[in-house]
Amino acid sequence: MKTRLSVVAIALSTLVAGHALAADPTVAKTREQVRAELVEAQRNGSLIADGETGLRFNQVSPHLYPQTTVVAKTRADVKAELAIAQANGDLIADGETGARFNEVFPAQYAANRTAAPAAAVVAQGKTRAEVKAELAEAQANGDLIADGETGARFKDLNPGRYPVQATVQAKSRDDVRAELVKSRAVSTN
Repeated sequence: MKTRLSVVAIALSTLVAGHALAADPTVAKTREQVRAELVEAQRNGSLIADGETGLRFNQVSPHLYPQTTVVAKTRADVKAELAIAQANGDLIADGETGARFNEVFPAQYAANRTAAPAAAVVAQGKTRAEVKAELAEAQANGDLIADGETGARFKDLNPGRYPVQATVQAKSRDDVRAELVKSRAVSTN
């Protein structure tokens, strides 16, 4: 009887403690915030696709999700940053500890210390119209993921419902006609 009472008491205290932690108002999110996070995770493929391996959708099918683009720096920009880093002593002096020259020799770089210009990184994305057109094309072709566990697309599961990709012909119609005329001429001779 005491064992049964202890088990019930432990189960009840665990249940109450779980609700108390879940009801923390400092980390509470509104339903709209949770929905917005879900939509964003679906859009960028950061939801887990396979529970066994822990792979995300954007790892399983990276071609279906937008890639983050970063504007590349020109050679002149890189050389300018290197010159500023050399003058300020911001380069690594010791590979084992990661100490910089201005940390190892502070007196030598105190006069040259200037603020490095902040690099403006501008992400170039697609317009809303481009995304909508891409989505409509994917829906029409069956390229959307139908099964989250396997990563199978709609056109893989239902091949009859979607158009078949055109295959490349090795010969043109004129080439086939020319061969036909040639073979008829050979057979009559």
